[in-house]
Amino acid sequence: MTLVTLLEHRPSRQAANISLVFAVLAAVGLFLFPYATVGRGFGGASTLLLFPGRTLDLTGFPPQVLPAFGPTLAFGWAALAALAATAVAAVTRARWLWLAGLVTLALGVLAAVTFETATAAVVRDLVAGGTPLRRIPQANGAANLGIFTVMLAGLVTTLAGISGFPAWYARLNRLRAALVPLVAIALAVVIGAVVVLVIQPVPSSTPAVGAAAWYGKIDLVWFVYTTLFAPLADLGDFFQALTLATPLIFAGLAVAFAFRAGLFNIGAPGQIAAGAILAMLVGVYLPVPGVLHAVLTVIAAALGGALWGAIPGFLKARFGSSEVINTIMLNYIASAIFIFLISSNTFPVFGRTFNLPFKPQGVNEAVSQELRPDARLAQIPQLLGLQAGQPGFVPLAPLAALVVFAAVYAFLARNRRRLLIALGAAVLTLPLTWTWLGVRVNTSFNLAGSTLNLAFLIALAAVVFFAVFLWRTSGGYALRAVGLSPKAAEYGGINVARSTVLAMTIAGAFAGLASTHYLMGGALAGQYRLTQNLPYQNVGFDGITVALMGQSTPAGVVAAAVLFGTIDTGGLYVDQQLDAINKDIVTVLKALIVLFIAAGGFLPKRITNPPPAVLLPNLARSSAENRETLGNKAENTSAQAGEGPPATEANDPRNDGRDA
Repeated sequence: MTLVTLLEHRPSRQAANISLVFAVLAAVGLFLFPYATVGRGFGGASTLLLFPGRTLDLTGFPPQVLPAFGPTLAFGWAALAALAATAVAAVTRARWLWLAGLVTLALGVLAAVTFETATAAVVRDLVAGGTPLRRIPQANGAANLGIFTVMLAGLVTTLAGISGFPAWYARLNRLRAALVPLVAIALAVVIGAVVVLVIQPVPSSTPAVGAAAWYGKIDLVWFVYTTLFAPLADLGDFFQALTLATPLIFAGLAVAFAFRAGLFNIGAPGQIAAGAILAMLVGVYLPVPGVLHAVLTVIAAALGGALWGAIPGFLKARFGSSEVINTIMLNYIASAIFIFLISSNTFPVFGRTFNLPFKPQGVNEAVSQELRPDARLAQIPQLLGLQAGQPGFVPLAPLAALVVFAAVYAFLARNRRRLLIALGAAVLTLPLTWTWLGVRVNTSFNLAGSTLNLAFLIALAAVVFFAVFLWRTSGGYALRAVGLSPKAAEYGGINVARSTVLAMTIAGAFAGLASTHYLMGGALAGQYRLTQNLPYQNVGFDGITVALMGQSTPAGVVAAAVLFGTIDTGGLYVDQQLDAINKDIVTVLKALIVLFIAAGGFLPKRITNPPPAVLLPNLARSSAENRETLGNKAENTSAQAGEGPPATEANDPRNDGRDA
């Protein structure tokens, strides 16, 4: 693609207007928002760098040594000039709008990187001089909202500019389904910011007034949200976020799979409990040696959830009863059975007392027997050797399996067995390469306390199954057809009743597998047993939120689950550092996200689901030009061949005047 080709398409008026709005907001935000955080205390009080170079201290103990602000401020001035150029390009709908956005994005990134590099140099010198790291406020210094708005404006402008290219417009249009959750998150963040400003005063050593109050409030909101998302920047916290996300992936898949079939599976809590019960029975009382015991226990968890999902599916298919009511009632039944099995050692019936073997003797808590060691799932940090001061081994077997799958799938002939053969080759690659194909690393962090276990990999395998089954098999096509229109699917020869039972069975199996994370992986304080505090109710209902936010797609479910796991982990740090704001802000954000997704992000239909003429104007125009070009070539070819002028409505012998 040459430079001339890159400059031959203009962005649409809507895209240019969006770029103009973001460019103006970013230019104003450079002066109205804190540019960067020089240092921050434990309670959130900070020393701020304001553009174009003033510092504002709210801690009462300003840093003795300040980083070099010159380079990052120079990039800030350059970004301001780039934003001005972006505004001009947006007003004139210039062909180089994407280039202005790309330059703005790069300058914002450089401003953040140079500031954090200068801050890290100060911290390194102070540590070398003997200052404890916990006493260095610069250790928490980073870019603030001023730099972030520049990067956001650059990103939006770049996307708006390249949307003028038909090929890129088609690629971006595939992401249109993500508009609703993204807008819902943005609206939730805005309203959550208002809640933060109303409840939490500005962290400051003295009452903040005037400009200090304004910058302090903006920094407070920035501090809350960066703390919520801080686990993404720390490996230990990110492992904790993945630990919380693992059961949400299973629950989200359970709800999303039923959604695809036109069903509302609100019974994930009961299906998780049923899976946990059956997994406990197999893991404790089935004496199977070796790794086969763990495999059978995982299968038992899936079967328990599948059974609990098949019941409402059968009732729906056979009698037409609502799956919503049936799954809710089955939630209560599963919960009662769960508590019954672990609450007592005896059970009186008609004057006789029967002994129950599930609860250990002499234990007052409501717990079951521990799983046998062979039925447990290993912790991922232990498998990788990610412990402080010890050499870790990061296996590359999953990457090798992915390469093998892609290679086999690409080179085999197109037939029904190609996918199965490729999957089989990839699965066989894992055990053959796991122990020797990898990289040895020396780690300075300790993840020995992490409970992230192999259930996370099982969740990823379930995601792959979800995608392959629904979009690569005839059974998945039938389920999606039933979900779109049951009557049309039945008219087309699809057995709607069988598809309904199958959909609820598979959805229940997904939910049942969530119990492996807690029961077999020891995610609850290292306990490999059923406990009364197993959060099947919360996880099951959170799966509805995850499925809605993920738009019932496998990748969307994973992204939503990781997002919720991240902010749940970050919410604990917000609770520790601020007085009035606690981890309930995470619950507020989740509720707002669901509310706005249910409202479609308040986006009009012409944006979320535009008609084809609006959807692909550039492609339609290109197609029309191509047709005209082909027509001209055909006319020239006919003339050169001596066939005379092409027939028209006027000289076509088949036109006898009736059309007139």
